[in-house]
Amino acid sequence: MRNRYLDLLRFLAIVRVVVYHVTGLATLTLVFPAMSIMFALAGSLMAASLDRSGGSALRRRLRRLLPSLWVVAVVFVPAMLLTGLVFTPRVLLWLFPITDPPANYWGGLALSPIWYLRDYLWFVLASPAALWLFRRAPLPTLAAPYLLLVAIEVGILPTTSAVPRDFGLYFGAWLLGFAHHDGMLRRLADRVLVPVAVLLAGAGGAWILSHPGPRGYDLNDIPLGNALWSAAFILVVIGRAPAAAAWVDRNRTFGRLVTITNRRALTVYLWHMPFVVALTPLVGLVGWSPRDPWGLAIRVVLVFLLVGVVTLLVGWVEDVAAGRRPELVPGGRPEQIPGRRSSSPPGTISPGTISPGTALPGTASPGTVSPDSGRVAAVPDPRVPGPGAVEARAR
Repeated sequence: MRNRYLDLLRFLAIVRVVVYHVTGLATLTLVFPAMSIMFALAGSLMAASLDRSGGSALRRRLRRLLPSLWVVAVVFVPAMLLTGLVFTPRVLLWLFPITDPPANYWGGLALSPIWYLRDYLWFVLASPAALWLFRRAPLPTLAAPYLLLVAIEVGILPTTSAVPRDFGLYFGAWLLGFAHHDGMLRRLADRVLVPVAVLLAGAGGAWILSHPGPRGYDLNDIPLGNALWSAAFILVVIGRAPAAAAWVDRNRTFGRLVTITNRRALTVYLWHMPFVVALTPLVGLVGWSPRDPWGLAIRVVLVFLLVGVVTLLVGWVEDVAAGRRPELVPGGRPEQIPGRRSSSPPGTISPGTISPGTALPGTASPGTVSPDSGRVAAVPDPRVPGPGAVEARAR
């Protein structure tokens, strides 16, 4: 049975990511920390997959993630090779981006959200051991990423690698997804959960206010504040997730849109930034100010329309990767409801489904979304050499 509330969370996260990349509004990162929400939902689904399938869950998770990336690589890697990217063995990282694959100047901007897939791969590979540790020592395991991030941020553990910092920033959200799957968050009494959430939000807010980044109070520039603020957000919106949310489908059009976005989340995430970057020169060509509300609104609409076209063309790859029957536009068949059999093939886990033994019904698959981040697309810099250099601005 699907939990449409969790589907709704992922829908909101994907929309927020796209709107933020077009507008660069820092307030959006505070109002809805989309990337941490998506990592938490992905962690919950990963725990469900491991419980159901054991070690083969890694293969299934990777099978669902990588084909959509390969479609992007087939289009953009040859284009980058023709426009300045030098072919080296590292180009093969576009097949399995365990670290940032190479890109030329425009590819580094258009494909900067690739950091999300890099982190997701690391988290998936770490999940079997992490889940084992979490179930034996939940609090120390959950605290470890945050302590790692504190050590990095205060200079105790200096590093130039993005992977340790992102483990500190986002793996805590992934582990909170484990806690959601195991029912731990739901079992927390309000007298415990609410004070903990308030304490985390207060600590995160204090760090944010005292450590503004180059774009002010944009969470993407303030990792520790981001992690703490997001943890509080997750405890509330996922820790108190309802068992069902039939009201999401009361409006058939809106319910269908939520379904489509969930089934095509990775496609939307991977393809929206190229369109954001491509449309940016229109600001100057038509005389809009970068902060002109009318111009920003038009760009948001255009990006969604263009992503919609690409989704129609290649979004079915996500169906194939998930072992579903390919559909041009998902959601034509009714969502599963109690008492009806699932339309998913045996052995697959659809976004938002309950795994046997799950205490809190429903999970949601990654978006990937990351898929999220910064104002990278608002004013692209042709001097940027590749994804790694713009990662902090592409979340």
